[in-house]
Amino acid sequence: MTLSKRLLSLSLAALIAASAAPPVLAQPAVSAPPAKGGPTAMVAAAEPDAVDAGLKVLKAGGSAVDAAVAVQAVLGLEEPQSSGLGGGAFMTFYDAKTRKVTAYNGRETAPAGATAELFYGPDGKPMPKGQAIVGGRSAGVPGAIAMLHLAQSQHGKLAWKDLFGDAEHLAADGFHVPARMAAAAASRAPQASQPDAVAYFTKPDGTKIQAGEVMKNPAYAATLRRLAAEGPKAILEGPIAEQIIAKLHEGPYPSAMTLKDLASYRPKATPAVCRPFLAYTVCTPPAPSGGPAVLEGLGILARTDIAKHRNDVQGWYLFSQASRLMYADRDRYYGDPDFVSVPMEGLLAPDYLDARARLINPDKAGPPPGPGKPAGASVRAPDRTQEPGGTTHLVIVDKDGDAVSMTTTVESIFGDGKMVGGFFLNNQLTDFSFTGKDPDGAPAANAPAGGKRPRSSMAPAIVLDRQGRFVAGAGSPGGPSIIAFNLKVLVGLLAWKLPVQEAINLPNLIGFDTLYASEPARYPPGVVAGLAAKGVTVRGGGFGEGSGEQGIEMTPNGLRGGADPRREGVAKGY
Repeated sequence: MTLSKRLLSLSLAALIAASAAPPVLAQPAVSAPPAKGGPTAMVAAAEPDAVDAGLKVLKAGGSAVDAAVAVQAVLGLEEPQSSGLGGGAFMTFYDAKTRKVTAYNGRETAPAGATAELFYGPDGKPMPKGQAIVGGRSAGVPGAIAMLHLAQSQHGKLAWKDLFGDAEHLAADGFHVPARMAAAAASRAPQASQPDAVAYFTKPDGTKIQAGEVMKNPAYAATLRRLAAEGPKAILEGPIAEQIIAKLHEGPYPSAMTLKDLASYRPKATPAVCRPFLAYTVCTPPAPSGGPAVLEGLGILARTDIAKHRNDVQGWYLFSQASRLMYADRDRYYGDPDFVSVPMEGLLAPDYLDARARLINPDKAGPPPGPGKPAGASVRAPDRTQEPGGTTHLVIVDKDGDAVSMTTTVESIFGDGKMVGGFFLNNQLTDFSFTGKDPDGAPAANAPAGGKRPRSSMAPAIVLDRQGRFVAGAGSPGGPSIIAFNLKVLVGLLAWKLPVQEAINLPNLIGFDTLYASEPARYPPGVVAGLAAKGVTVRGGGFGEGSGEQGIEMTPNGLRGGADPRREGVAKGY
């Protein structure tokens, strides 16, 4: 099944729930530190309570990473359909003093006992995705909290134990149920009908929770107290770890995960992958994140005149064709670089980007492009990964100018639907390709293996100016569409010079294979018809998951934030 058809099949569920710089350079959005008087610290996240928790940490003298811990703790309570203690994350961190950007990898890992046939049924064929999601074997070893702990140990200013107070209070004393959480709980997603989810979201009178009602989660509060005292060991070792293993071994498709798998988890910190785009440098995590694919898309567009076509027919046409090219490469070559050779340098090489950009017919869209042949590429099978979405994004800048851009996830809505300690476990391993080889035996880069991290679309970005100063942080949830969502925000912000909120508000457009998934009503008059005349017929839906873009940019008057109106997020600063 093609990528376009797979993503289109997921749209109904979504409704429920080093390139060379081009010759002509745009001017950076900021060329000096911000003027006094504007906001110097800010948080943008998907729930107002989470934003408030992060701001409280910043006002107490905490760092951007300190605030990220507090924000994630609240999001796990109020947006459990998207992220939590049982999931994973990627973080891009900017250090204002050194002007260095570090990538933190908290992606879940497969248990040591996982094989390439992880999701094969008794008949020897790949099992249906819905069946796989709710089985114990869909869960990977959770990494978000271990990743945050590593980053906080290196860049935190407050004590780890003091970062969970707001989340614990909300869990113990009650919080108002957000509308998206209530909608997900009442949805037809298979996880929402699992016993743990039904018990959690059902009131004593037998009805489901409703938006605005007060809800408590004392088990989550207790877990946070342990987490504050013990760090990641609270969930990777001891009683909660034992409960995780017991839960994942239940049912007809049990996990091979062991206590050793949990205790052995290690997050990673590496230099971010940074490439130029116009007058800027854009940094993301390396593979297995989707960051390098975003950089490839930007590299292709830098070789066009998209900066001259702000929100017009030609601008969106160029965007759609670059999207198809980057997805064709991403789906063929990306996986966990600890297990497979990922030709990232080849995919981002100037001559390769030149060649890919030349494939864009300036007048009329052609047939779907296949993957290219970058330097260092091995023979790989066409990818058969089916990525749903249950993800969120946050951006934080502290008073010292340090910044965090972090995408965090439990994979699908409520992960696998199983709860331990008041939080949902992930189903991240269904981000692997269900088929490990193609018919002639070529291996898939994203095939399952013991200890391997599944490929991800998450691509949290940090943007710098030529002097290495912070310009912006941005990112989005959205399943496989994350890459295009992030590309859109960066193009709107950096090429079209829109304020971050306006860049977020732009229509989403994902070009892949023969399908162009979009939001036709959001375009200026005449753009949809103009695109159709160029062979790009945009259709509503088909994203896999709607966007939830968050962004913060530096301006001469201080920080300016943006939050996606398609969700419940806000951006606040002081």
